Amino acid sequence: MAEYRTPFFTSFLCNDPDLVDRVLVQEPETFPKSRRLHEGLSPLLGQSIFITNGAEWQRQRRIIDPAFESGRLREVFPAIWEASVAAVRRLVPLADGRPLDVEPLTSHVALDVIFRALFSIPVEDTTATAVFHAFRAHQASRPLVNSGSLLPLPRWVPRWVPRWRSRATRQTAQQIRTLIRSLVDRRAAEVAAGTAPDDLATRIMTTPDPQDGSRFTPAEMADQVGIFLLAGHETSAAALGWALYLMALAPEWQDRVAAEALDVINPERIHFSMVAQLKASRAVFRETMRLYPPVPMYLREAAQPATFRARPVPKGAQVVISPWHLHRHERIWQDPDGFDPSRWECPEGREAARKAYIPFSAGPRVCPGAAFAMTEGTLILSMILRSFRVALVEDRLPMPVAQLTVRGRDGVWLSLTPRESTPR
Repeated sequence: MAEYRTPFFTSFLCNDPDLVDRVLVQEPETFPKSRRLHEGLSPLLGQSIFITNGAEWQRQRRIIDPAFESGRLREVFPAIWEASVAAVRRLVPLADGRPLDVEPLTSHVALDVIFRALFSIPVEDTTATAVFHAFRAHQASRPLVNSGSLLPLPRWVPRWVPRWRSRATRQTAQQIRTLIRSLVDRRAAEVAAGTAPDDLATRIMTTPDPQDGSRFTPAEMADQVGIFLLAGHETSAAALGWALYLMALAPEWQDRVAAEALDVINPERIHFSMVAQLKASRAVFRETMRLYPPVPMYLREAAQPATFRARPVPKGAQVVISPWHLHRHERIWQDPDGFDPSRWECPEGREAARKAYIPFSAGPRVCPGAAFAMTEGTLILSMILRSFRVALVEDRLPMPVAQLTVRGRDGVWLSLTPRESTPR
């Protein structure tokens, strides 16, 4: 554990599994989401499930959770499959050995998955394409760097009181929200007319709160779509980019995943159960999120005085939980900085994961789309390696940096070439 004091706030970095469990699982109401997170992301996410707390968050979760129940994953699998096939098709003309920044490519396919699953439209749709480019510009604006994140205003200050944010952050957030609202309004009209497709957006918009019967208004739904697009594509895109990099670093695992994919995946007979057979790919994706967790830290705030390891934690103190550090804890993991997907099959690896593996957070606020993300990442990684071989670009090795997610400072540069084996 580490304590940091500044003139503006006190912060505690917790890297003790017992403290992490206390904050995320045992006492989530004592340690709600930090106001600094809200200040940085509210221009884009409004009052979405990702940054709200208390009764407001509980209501949102009751409406959203049914759409991501385990049985529903089979129903959205076709959207994941179609997006993965489209991604391979887009890569064919690029797979000639030239250096490529794969981050825009993984962002493209991840956003394609989300648009197909949410709104039954591909990313090539005009609105979806505009959102794709706006999201990249929004991330580049560094939305978490603002005066409100450094020194949040007191809780009693109304939300409409202006905070300082960069012009780029405000403009890109407004552009994205306008595009999202157009999609939500179109879907609301389809729901009213009885012509809406049975996708995630329709399910969420038509699901009533089991306690009071209320449904999301179009404005509320726009907030939720913002976090689905941000969390659903940004995190998956980051993880997939790092997975491809690690495959270039470990060619023996790359060949193993490719051989498995060639054996298991038959495009002529698509079935959801094949994902369970992609065991090597799943292990690689899990190991990728251990070494390069898409969300590098979770920010919480002490709602009341507490004590950590005999140290007083004042009310309002920031509590930082870092998957990046916890996933590389030297006292928990064997070879913590090494890439070893086989660790997930041994008792030591499973025990370490139980104590210190939280790529999707933990407790009541665990990501509802965790199973969706694992299925997506596993299948897309298999589909890409089934058709292409990836290799390092020696003079452009990536340097991880924390933006909205863990990304390469100057991208993740690799080269792709067709595999010798011809896929079925």
